[in-house]
Amino acid sequence: MKLWKGRFQKEADPKTNDFNSSISIDSRMYKEDIEGSIAHATMLGACGIIAQSESDKICAELEKIAADIESGALSIDPDAEDIHTFVEGELTARIGDAGKRLHTARSRNDQVALDVRLTLRKACAGLIGQLKELISVLCDQAEEYADAVMPGYTHLQRAQPITFGHHLMAYAEMFLRDIGRLQDAVKRMDVCPLGSGALAGTTYPLDRDLTAKLLGFSAVSRNSLDGVADRDFCAEIAAAVSIAMVHLSRFSEEIILWCSWEFKFIELDDAFSTGSSIMPQKKNPDITELIRGKSGRVFGDLMALLTMMKGLPLAYNKDMQEDKEAVFDAVDTLRLCLTPFIPMLKTMRVLKDNMRNAAAKGFINATDCADYLVAAKGLPFRDAYKITGELVALCIDRGLTLETLPLDEYRKVCDAFDEGVYTAINLEKCVNDRKVKGAPCPENVRAAAKEVRALLN
Repeated sequence: MKLWKGRFQKEADPKTNDFNSSISIDSRMYKEDIEGSIAHATMLGACGIIAQSESDKICAELEKIAADIESGALSIDPDAEDIHTFVEGELTARIGDAGKRLHTARSRNDQVALDVRLTLRKACAGLIGQLKELISVLCDQAEEYADAVMPGYTHLQRAQPITFGHHLMAYAEMFLRDIGRLQDAVKRMDVCPLGSGALAGTTYPLDRDLTAKLLGFSAVSRNSLDGVADRDFCAEIAAAVSIAMVHLSRFSEEIILWCSWEFKFIELDDAFSTGSSIMPQKKNPDITELIRGKSGRVFGDLMALLTMMKGLPLAYNKDMQEDKEAVFDAVDTLRLCLTPFIPMLKTMRVLKDNMRNAAAKGFINATDCADYLVAAKGLPFRDAYKITGELVALCIDRGLTLETLPLDEYRKVCDAFDEGVYTAINLEKCVNDRKVKGAPCPENVRAAAKEVRALLN
């Protein structure tokens, strides 16, 4: 059934039908389409636009159609033009002329704008739930490893001592912001477009506020053109998902590095690793590699949406049929990536001794050595910086570390040194003394985990 066939004298070419069809993408919205139609029919009956008996009949049969699709008793016709056509056609086949009244005062333009909003609202709620679960796991791990010393890096070079718990909480902060972005996008999406019609509203005396209330929206769209032409919410959600994928990809990259024999800071559980078809010793972090790769796919979805919309005049254009495939793929991909990532992180084995051994190398306590000269001996920082740099060069030349360099060698470079330098450059003390808010001392890490848990609730 073509909802628009009255104007045409001949059937569309089958190739046109195939090209024009969106049923393979929008069939996933059948629940939302039926939910919107029930609200619309309820409003039509309440306003006296159609008979109350017909409204009741439509709503009851739509609920049966939803149940039949859910149970498998009714299959969605893959040859239907879209899910809206399929549902309305099935309704009319079941209840006759009453079904034909459903589309009164409605266009597919405002109908699809509604369906996409309803679908994305549920999808975002699911993603937010997953991100909260991920952050909760990060808080658990951070508390457990709040005092596990490891090297912090800049330029992928060992820089200063931190703890593994502190490192994990950095990602907790990123994912918290991702939740905020999704919540903001949903808030701006929280308007009901039904009643906008094709672009100019309708002459029927609709109660748009009733429809919005029935569907759980806080407001109705203020402008009928914008109501059907707006896809900002698709782009905004795709942008929020893209940033979340950036964070997942960065985290994945670090996990890949930490799993390598060159780092060996963690070991992934066998359940979340793969092997090689030829090299029996291999244990590969394929989940994280796939996430790193899939991030590009999501960025492409965002670019597709922005490019699709950038040249469209108001109001609806067929280009906008492409919105669903892109934004659904973006939210699906993030959901798919989070699903194994969370238990993978929860079950990983942290090799604290290897982290501590790595922290003992690379002179990551050099800044603390310089700070010792400033705080304990009163030297200007730039002088202390130069002196410490000379000591590092000396250690490298002799195959030593700052901890193993004899005191007389310290004093040859600067006679202000005494035994106190060895206490100052102790890695645990270096970390424990970093107590400024946001720094990596263990009590800060535990406090941050507690604060983040409170924010999740």
